[in-house]
Order: sequence, then structure tokens, then C-alpha cells
Amino acid sequence: MNIGTRTSHPADRADLDDDALLDLVQRQTLRYFWDFAHPVSGLARERSNITPRYGHEAVTTGGSGFGVMAIITGVSRGWIDRAEAAERLWTMTKFLEKADAYHGIWPHFLHGETGRTIPFSRKDDGGDLVETSFLLMGLLCARQFFDGTDATETRLRALIDWLWREAEWSWHTQGGRNVLYWHWSPNNGWSMNHEIRGWSECLITYVLAASAPRYAVSPEIYHRGWADGRHFTNGRSYLGTTLPLGPDWGGPLFLSQYSFLGIDPRGLSDRYADYWEQNVAHAEVNRAYCVENPLGFKGYGADCWGLTSCDGPLHYDGHSPTNDRGVIAPTAALGAFPYTPEASMRALQHFYHDLGDRLWSDYGFIDSFSETADWYAPSHLAIDQGPIVVMIENARSGLLWKLFMSCPEVRAGLGRLGFASPHLTDALVS
Repeated sequence: MNIGTRTSHPADRADLDDDALLDLVQRQTLRYFWDFAHPVSGLARERSNITPRYGHEAVTTGGSGFGVMAIITGVSRGWIDRAEAAERLWTMTKFLEKADAYHGIWPHFLHGETGRTIPFSRKDDGGDLVETSFLLMGLLCARQFFDGTDATETRLRALIDWLWREAEWSWHTQGGRNVLYWHWSPNNGWSMNHEIRGWSECLITYVLAASAPRYAVSPEIYHRGWADGRHFTNGRSYLGTTLPLGPDWGGPLFLSQYSFLGIDPRGLSDRYADYWEQNVAHAEVNRAYCVENPLGFKGYGADCWGLTSCDGPLHYDGHSPTNDRGVIAPTAALGAFPYTPEASMRALQHFYHDLGDRLWSDYGFIDSFSETADWYAPSHLAIDQGPIVVMIENARSGLLWKLFMSCPEVRAGLGRLGFASPHLTDALVS
């Protein structure tokens, strides 16, 4: 099924209203995960361009989780046949069942045909707990969405349950320490020694670790590990907006997007923050910085904003107000759609109508661009394309939030960690 509308130059689509433009962008971006998926595994390729380090065989675990959520969106919108999507996810999960995993935790990259680990770096050649979190977030949404009684959907749910139960979150405490660790490798053990502390994109990791049906961690690990990070609390004001959590100026925008593809921040709070307030503030600070444009980069403004980790003229980098190199990533503003709907819509219209001849492609918007450098990325990245589809959908219908928050294990885990959410209240009432 060809779900996309190939448009090399969008200037002839000036008559689109907002809903039609959202449809077009979501549907075209979804092609990255449907048409460009690896032909054997069905998983998402790490990026669209071939680099010396990674060819088209490298599939990404976290980006595939985002892709699963994008495919669910496509089914819900009627762009993908439900039965075809269920078969595709069955192919993906069967591949994951046999692929390399370490105590139930997948590596960052897999070879899309063989399922063998592709090392992310010299010592990062084993399990990646955060990437696994993103993947399982997507798979749990699929388990909740594909609730039919036919054989394909029934066996898909059963296999997702098995993969979910096999993930050993407690292993990643290094034998009982009060924090989760990002990596473990049979070759290098714990030598990466990367503690997962907040504030970062990794809230989902602690939520799933507390929700796990077999290898859960204690709430103490959340409070003494995650919430004990030196950049966890903030409370300072930036251009008139107070940021409750995170580094100065909020850091790259993906920090308030990746975990919240599934975790619904509306009404979500714990002893540390109101997470809707946190995410809205993060997006507003990022946009206000781009409007102020203290370094004078070309193109920045109220309609052209969004600093996050993405490709740049020289290399991939963590672009943010404190690391501003003049590079705008469409995923940043579009992934903030639930938090800044009017500003994100203005950015979308600008990217499509004003810059479309340079930004638009077969898989939606390119990864990033710099008008100052007259540079336009020859690439798309799974981890950047996914949030465009998913967060626009959450802004429109709340679909992925509803699915993920309907998981009874997730509700129990959030409750164990001391969160309040309307989803938890609804669960008690029902």
C-alpha cells in the first residue's frame, strides 16, 4: 500500500486549510516508516542517507518504536489498512524476538537483515535501556490498539506481552544501586557507566522500569536516581517564562517530546513538577529564544523556530539555546504541537509554503536546515520523523496518549512512583 502523496514542490498547494495540511504532513512523513522500512525486519532505518559509518542495513530500536506509533496513527486515519499494519508489526516483533538482546534489552542499532548488534560506539555494543524504552512504548501502544479477536492481532498482543515481560529493568541497577544505567555489554560490562538521571528524555525509562510485570525497580530508584540529577530542578526564568525542570534554557526540544509520545502530560504531576507546565514552558522558551535571535542567524523568527538534536552542516549535534549553530529542525516545532499549537502551526505553514521547495521530500520535511549556511540536510532520521507524526496526532486526537495510558501496568507504575493523572483517577473509577 502506497500511503504517501509524492510532492516535489508544494507551491501549488497554497489552498490547503490547516486540517488538510496536517493530513498531508503526517501522511507524507509516515512514508518513512512504511515505504522506507527495512524490507526484511520491517523496522525503521536509522537514517535515509548512506553514511560511511552506517548503511541502509542499520535499523534503530528507539526510532522503530516511534515508527510503530506512527503506523498506528496511519491506521486510525485510514491511510493504512489495519490488517496490513498488523502483519507488518507481526514481522517486526518476530524479528525482535530473535534479534540480539541482552537480559531482554535490545541494542541501539540492529542489522536489519540478520538481527545482529551494530555497535553504536566502541564500548556501546550491548543493551541500550533508553532505546529499548522507546521501542516498548510503541509496542505497548500497539498491544492496546490491535485488540481484535482474529489470529494476527491475538498473536501480536501475546508476543508483545512476552517481549515486555522479558526486559530486565532491574539488571540495569548494577546489582541494586539506586539509579538506572543506560548500557550493559557482554564484552564491556558496565564500563560505559552512564547513569540515567534527570531532567532528560528518559522519564519513560523510569516509568516502564517501575511498571514492569517481572523485573520492576523500586520507587526509591526514581527518587534517588532520576530526581537526583544535577540538572533536574531549574525554577529560573528565561525571557519571561519560568522553567520548572532541566538545564539552562531547557536544552534541545526532544527532551520534552520523546517520553511524551506516549506519556500524557495533561494533568500529570508528582512531587517535583507539573509536566504539562514543564513541557509548555520548554517549548515557549525555545521559541522565544529563536524570536530574539541573539546571534543574528538568518531566517530565525516567530514562524521559523525549533532547536533540537539533529544533523548539521558538519555533524549531528545537540542544538539548543546554549548550543546555537543556526540550525533549525522541523521536528522541534512540529513535535511541540500539543504545547504550542498556534506557534507550531505557523511554523508548519512557513516550512511548507515558504521553504517547501528546499525542505519538502518524499518522506516529509528534511531533517534540518541552516539558512545562514545555505545548507539543507540530505537526510531524514527516524527519531526525528516519528515525533512529527505522533505529536501532531496527540495534538489532534490524543490517540497515542490514550493508548499508552490505558495500559494497566503503566497506570500501576505511575501510581507507585507517586504521580497524579486523570488517567489514574479514571482507572480507579472504572
